[in-house]
Amino acid sequence: MSNPYSVLFVCMGNICRSPTAEAIFQQKIDQAGLSHLIKCDSAGTIDFHQGKPSDPRMSQFASAYGYNLTSMSRKILVKDLDNFDLIVTMDDDNYNQVQAMAKTEAHRKRIRKMVSYASANSPFKEVPDPYYGGNDGFVSVVQLLEDACGGLFKGVRSTIKR
Repeated sequence: MSNPYSVLFVCMGNICRSPTAEAIFQQKIDQAGLSHLIKCDSAGTIDFHQGKPSDPRMSQFASAYGYNLTSMSRKILVKDLDNFDLIVTMDDDNYNQVQAMAKTEAHRKRIRKMVSYASANSPFKEVPDPYYGGNDGFVSVVQLLEDACGGLFKGVRSTIKR
């Protein structure tokens, strides 16, 4: 049996957007009964919150939508570019920072922007960071990530062998 297909979600601090994407994507994996074929994780481009849980506000709003944020913050490592089949970044800064870590063309090809998986009618060019904003920002991030994770899951599911 081959290794599961693996996806790493990346934002800046790994306390808001990427753990929410991880929880939403994991729920899709679990509901489809594909946890033996698809794995996911999340990380940040900084280590400021290393080892800490998700922002309580993000956890609260994610929970209201039925998602449980359980991951602990960690910084993305160069070895993650080897260990994950797909690295999905939340905004242009995250994308550029992860691209700068890439040592090979194979690494660069694994890095994608989250919004590239959102519906065609999505007005977002990147997943906005809700950290310094109000409650509406957290709600819109959950809704955007639900949409984009749906598109991503559909794509990943079509590439894996059962």
